Amino acid sequence: MRRVSVCIRGEWFRVPCSGPRASVQSLGFEALQRYHQAKKLEDGGRDMEFSMRRCWGGELLHPEDKAEDVLEDDDFVQLGKGFQLMHLHYISLDGNSLTTADLVNLGRGLFKIKLTPEAEEKVMKGREVIDAFIREDKVAYGVNTGFGKFARTIIPKEQLQENVVRSHCAGVGAPLSVERTRMLLVLRINVLAKGHSGISMETLDAMIKAFNASCLSWVPEKGTVGASGDLAPLAHLTLGLMGEGRMWSPQSSWADARAVLEGHGLKPLVLKPKEGIALINGTQLISSLGAEAVERAVGVARQADVIGALTLEALKGTTKAFHTIHAVRPHPGQMMVAGRLRSLLDSDVFPSQISESHRSCNRVQDAYTLRCYPLTECDINLVFAETGETISGGNFHGEYPAKALDYLAIGVHELASISERRIERLVNPALSELPAFLVQDGGLNSGFMIAHCTAAALVSENKALCHPSSVDSLSTSAATEDHVSMGGWAARKALRVVEHVEQVLAIELLAACQALEFLRPLKTTTPLEKVYELLRSVVSPWDRDRIMSPDIEAAHTLIKQQKVWETVQPYMDEYRTKLTYLSVSEAVFSLGPGHVPLHATSSYISS
Repeated sequence: MRRVSVCIRGEWFRVPCSGPRASVQSLGFEALQRYHQAKKLEDGGRDMEFSMRRCWGGELLHPEDKAEDVLEDDDFVQLGKGFQLMHLHYISLDGNSLTTADLVNLGRGLFKIKLTPEAEEKVMKGREVIDAFIREDKVAYGVNTGFGKFARTIIPKEQLQENVVRSHCAGVGAPLSVERTRMLLVLRINVLAKGHSGISMETLDAMIKAFNASCLSWVPEKGTVGASGDLAPLAHLTLGLMGEGRMWSPQSSWADARAVLEGHGLKPLVLKPKEGIALINGTQLISSLGAEAVERAVGVARQADVIGALTLEALKGTTKAFHTIHAVRPHPGQMMVAGRLRSLLDSDVFPSQISESHRSCNRVQDAYTLRCYPLTECDINLVFAETGETISGGNFHGEYPAKALDYLAIGVHELASISERRIERLVNPALSELPAFLVQDGGLNSGFMIAHCTAAALVSENKALCHPSSVDSLSTSAATEDHVSMGGWAARKALRVVEHVEQVLAIELLAACQALEFLRPLKTTTPLEKVYELLRSVVSPWDRDRIMSPDIEAAHTLIKQQKVWETVQPYMDEYRTKLTYLSVSEAVFSLGPGHVPLHATSSYISS
């Protein structure tokens, strides 16, 4: 059967051609259906219009042609113009209740946005204040004065706004991804929805329409010091909305900004007094990237518990270290992780043949990387609490979120550091009692030898990335901004650290499941067997050497998509139900932190 890979919004789907008469159009419909199922969107039906183009050669495909006549087996196809996502619903923005989870989902293009009536009223009242200043010819910073060093220079209001945006477009480097640009735009809209910036409803409405049409400006990732806000990135964001520079949309890809806007029936922004500074003065690059870092760090932290439990079983470790001793300290995060590990490893509730095989052994304790795991996680939860409290402080100086993200990087790095040590124990026969590097015919086969080297390299790189950026400051703007946060770099490197942690844990997941192959026919607990089955649905066991990178990427994808956590969550709920006799607070068995409200007064307690 002929199979074709179809790309939709950056996601690839392997689609079989259903019979020799299958058309190009039916292939597209099948790919769309799979996309909607994967994204948990409403079914788009068969009334959607789209184009399809071969990735190799770029030929446009006619929808009525037979797929077998115009496509090769293993061909690659891009779904293009006319395709519109089906959205479940709108997310209403009021400037106060947007969560990190909402923000990440908006970045993925899963929802459209609108303002609440209350937010619209606040925006209009805020604009009335600015209009009153203009009518009375009062001097106001950013309305009829210059910026920074030029704050005392009076400027005719009709000349100022576009100039400040253009002059601040001084970023460099690769552009933010489509997803991160969406997050940046929607977070700026959310802040403006508070009504404190003096933005006009007309301008804000135009920004909302651009977001809903996925018309996204070219925003270089480098160039902010995070002091008077993320000036350069937000200026580039605004420039595209003004119809200048470049923009991206699903229909046009990268093209001239004015042409992209006009192609979607949108008009370029014409900035009113005060709107230039209103659009560029904020920490939304730090906050949006920081929100993604927090969401991914929360996800990787709780999945690290599952993968660590799997390694403990593969190494025939003891669960004694995860019981009542943790109530002595006591720290909520430490008890929470110990509770998770018990729920996954308790052989009385979920019988484990592996555990039973060494129940009567004389082992009293394991190495630190196995028995001190809850203590390591304890520090991670402290980091999350601080990050959540400050991630979108709302002030234009980025010092608070910069420090929080520096702490986040340091804290989450420990998960990779301890994971790499567990990988060492799995591949080292002197420590594991398993075949060297988890493969038969060692020497002929190298097995997980270099995969462990990759994990070690990532951990080492993280050590450099964990140096806090917020301890640095360089005076800018002719010494007006004489202390800056470097928060943009704090956010970008925190995300890189989180990604490295995900990759190290992916290698441990592969190694732990491979170790189980040598303990068969014995089985581990039910929830951990389900994790094994999850991995084996995308990666086969190693019986001889093969290319390792695709396996690591497949495991990494499972972790990024939270599949490991989703697999064990029902069993953790079941465990909690069965052990109602335990007088342990709900925090011990919490399924992890909630989502962080993205406003200044939010608090985030890991429970």
